[in-house]
Amino acid sequence: MQRPHKAYPVELAQFHSADYVEFLHRITPDTQHLFRQELTKYNLGEDCPVFENLFEFCQIYAGGTIDAARRLNNQLCDIAINWAGGLHHAKKCEASGFCYINDLVLGILELLKYHARVLYIDIDVHHGDGVEEAFYFTDRVMTVSFHKFGDLFFPGTGDVKEIGEREGKFYAINVPLKDGIDDTSFTRLFKTIISKVVETYAPGAIVLQCGADSLAGDRLGCFNLSIDGHAECVRFVKKFNLPLLVTGGGGYTKENVARCWTVETGILLDTELPNARLDTFKLSLARANQHGLSCEIYGLYDIDPTTFLRMVCNLPDDVLPFSLIEQENLNSKSYLSTIKMQVLENLRSIQHAPSVQMQEFIILWLLIAVIYEFQVPPDFYIPEFDEDEQNPDERMDQHTQDKQIQRDDEFYEGDNDNDHMDVG
Repeated sequence: MQRPHKAYPVELAQFHSADYVEFLHRITPDTQHLFRQELTKYNLGEDCPVFENLFEFCQIYAGGTIDAARRLNNQLCDIAINWAGGLHHAKKCEASGFCYINDLVLGILELLKYHARVLYIDIDVHHGDGVEEAFYFTDRVMTVSFHKFGDLFFPGTGDVKEIGEREGKFYAINVPLKDGIDDTSFTRLFKTIISKVVETYAPGAIVLQCGADSLAGDRLGCFNLSIDGHAECVRFVKKFNLPLLVTGGGGYTKENVARCWTVETGILLDTELPNARLDTFKLSLARANQHGLSCEIYGLYDIDPTTFLRMVCNLPDDVLPFSLIEQENLNSKSYLSTIKMQVLENLRSIQHAPSVQMQEFIILWLLIAVIYEFQVPPDFYIPEFDEDEQNPDERMDQHTQDKQIQRDDEFYEGDNDNDHMDVG
C-alpha cells in the first residue's frame, strides 16, 4: 500500500487546459452562482456537480494513477492498482459523466515516457470516450473499449466504425454491445479480441479500466456479467505478464462494486480469498428458519429461490430481489460474430507494431523532466499551521482539522519520510 501524492496543477495540465484546471481549483459550492457562464463552458452541474473539496478529490485520485504509472516505469512493481481512479469521460477542457480530471490519460502519458506503445482496455459499461479522444490521432496508444452502445445510452459514442484518424487510424477499437450480455459471450469475445490486439500491437504496458457498472444488477448498467465473469477479464490480461496499471471506474450498486474489486485484487496479488458464499448462505438459512422456512443445505429448496430471498430479505410480494432482475441477452451470435470480424479486419490493416526512436524520445523526456523539476510548486494546498499563532477564538472547519491529524497506524520510512525520522 502506498500513499499517493496529491497531483500538482502543472501535472494535471499535462493533458487538461490550464484554464480548466485553474477553474476547478477556484470553484466552490458557495461561489458557483458567480460563475454561471464558466459552469456551462466547463460542463459542471447536472451529472458533474460542484462539491466541497472538489479539486482536492481530483488531486488525490489523479495523483494515485500518476504514481502508479511511475512505480511501473521505475520497475518498483509489476502491477499497480488505483481503485479510486478510472474516470474515463473527462475531456481536455471539460468535465463529463462525474469525471473531472482524466487520470487515465495522465497515467498513460506517464507510461509513454518509458514505453513505445501502451494498450488501454476498458470494460466499464460506458464507452471510454475521454481516453479514446485524447489518443485518437496517434499510434502510440491503442484504446479498446467494450461497452453498451445504442438507445441513446451515455455517452452516445463508441460505434465499431470509430477507429481513429491520421496516424491513429485503426488504433481505436470499439466493441459496441447490446443489453444483457452474459459471462460466456463477453469473455469469449474479450479473449479473442485482446489476444489478437496484444499479438499485433505488442504493447510495452497495459492500462486496464475495471468499471464495475458492467455487472448484473447495476443501477445504471444493463449487462448480465457476474463478478466471476468480470474478474476473468482481469485474470486474462494479467497472464500477458506486461507492466499493468489497473483502475476502478463506474459502479452504482456499491455492495457489488466492493465485492468485485476485492475479488480482482486477490487475482492480481495471486492471493486466494476465502470463499464467503457458504457462510453467507448459512446466515441466510438461519434467517430463513426464523421465518419458518424449510430449506435443504444442498440447494434442494421446498420453495423457489425468489420466494426464499423475498422472505429472507423481508421484501413485499410485488418487489423482486435486485440481484434476480436480469436483462434479456439481446446480443445474438450473428451480431457478436459480425462485431468480432470487423474488429479483427481492422487489426489486419495494421502491418506491424509502430516504432519510435526510443533513444531520441527518452532524451527528450529527460530534458522535459529537468524543466518540469523547476516548475513543480510546493504543496501549498496543505496549509502548515503554527499552533502558537492560531487564534483560539476562531472556529476551524472540520476538514481543516482533519488535515492536521496524523493517524497512529500510518508510518513512513525512507524516501517517503518527509520528517526524516527513524521508525522504531
